[in-house]
Amino acid sequence: MRKAFLLIVCIVAAFGAVAEGKNTGADEILGEWLTDKDEAIVEIYRRGELYCGKIVWLKEPRNPDGTEKLDTQNPEPSKKDRPVIGLVMVWGFRYDGDGSWVDGRIYDPDNGKTYSCKMRLEGDKLNVRGYIGFSLFGRTTVWTRKH
Repeated sequence: MRKAFLLIVCIVAAFGAVAEGKNTGADEILGEWLTDKDEAIVEIYRRGELYCGKIVWLKEPRNPDGTEKLDTQNPEPSKKDRPVIGLVMVWGFRYDGDGSWVDGRIYDPDNGKTYSCKMRLEGDKLNVRGYIGFSLFGRTTVWTRKH
């Protein structure tokens, strides 16, 4: 009886370790990322099983007249007055294994456009590829992990 109990405990622990390992790989993307031109920091966080990111810092948070930068390029009039800091700019990513997150979207507050997006982690670098239709027709920027 004691051996059976120990066997069950070991099996449960092994499954837990496998599941934890899977989540750990997926969660490697969590944290703050400095964008390619050092203009912003995006904090990537988990919402359920999906990954999102919001702007938490801007190199230039104010316009030349001293007013706060707003999402003025947004095509939806009701969103033009929301601050850029705090803006969710990447969302809907799911972990695809092997350091890849797919099926997401990225919003560019500079032009008000939203693109399909995928991301790939390579050490402390995150390759962020926005595209229209096929990923072949897109652009990749490299974000750096903020320590």
